[in-house]
Amino acid sequence: MAYSIRQMDYFYVTVKDQPGEAYKLLSLLAGVGVNMMAFTAIPVGPMRTQLALFPEDAHQLHQAADNAGMDLDGPHPALLVQGDDELGALTEIHEKLYQADVNVYASNGVTDGKGSYGYVIYIRPEEFPKALEALGV
Repeated sequence: MAYSIRQMDYFYVTVKDQPGEAYKLLSLLAGVGVNMMAFTAIPVGPMRTQLALFPEDAHQLHQAADNAGMDLDGPHPALLVQGDDELGALTEIHEKLYQADVNVYASNGVTDGKGSYGYVIYIRPEEFPKALEALGV
């Protein structure tokens, strides 16, 4: 199974849960050239949503956030896996983490329907060095 794993810093922004908030943020960032490697939105209460931003360039995101008066929470460590989609594609990665006694406390992924996938793995900061070693990153 061919895949690559890279360490990513991600940042949270909490917004009011209403139409257009993700659009406003993503268009602002795209407008100043911030490329997102991944993005998620998760409800954090009845009227708030947490947007997780995985920028290709964290410094560029910080500059954009400062200019927009945006309060970023982070950086937080995560792993971005990209590879060939096939049956059991994630088992080797999870087996290595399991053997190293590393807990994956959250993850999400998607295939492109054409043979590739992307997968984000959230690991607690205190376990991150052990995860990097186990995965050879």
